[in-house]
Amino acid sequence: MASFLSNIFSAFTGGGKPAAEAPVKEAEPQVHGDCRIIAAPMKEGNQYRLAGRIEKDVNGEVFTRTFVRADMFTSMDDAVEYTVRKARQIIDQNGPSLFGDGEKSRSA
Repeated sequence: MASFLSNIFSAFTGGGKPAAEAPVKEAEPQVHGDCRIIAAPMKEGNQYRLAGRIEKDVNGEVFTRTFVRADMFTSMDDAVEYTVRKARQIIDQNGPSLFGDGEKSRSA
């Protein structure tokens, strides 16, 4: 009985499940220009949030830019497809300045 009441209370307070879960299996890296795109959508309930990272080799070091967007998809395949599209857009819009700050890792 206490478990039942706890579940009802959690439904009204937002407790119980974390807001974002760990990324699902990453997709194979894709190359765009001199960058690698790794789609890593995050499972949230029955949906997948658009998320991934962009990597670039600079002077023998790997620089990384991660991104998470509000877009949600019902299938993993759609989430991967749109993650790659968004990463290409980020690369094209930012050009060399995407990695120009010299930081090894940050959000894009």
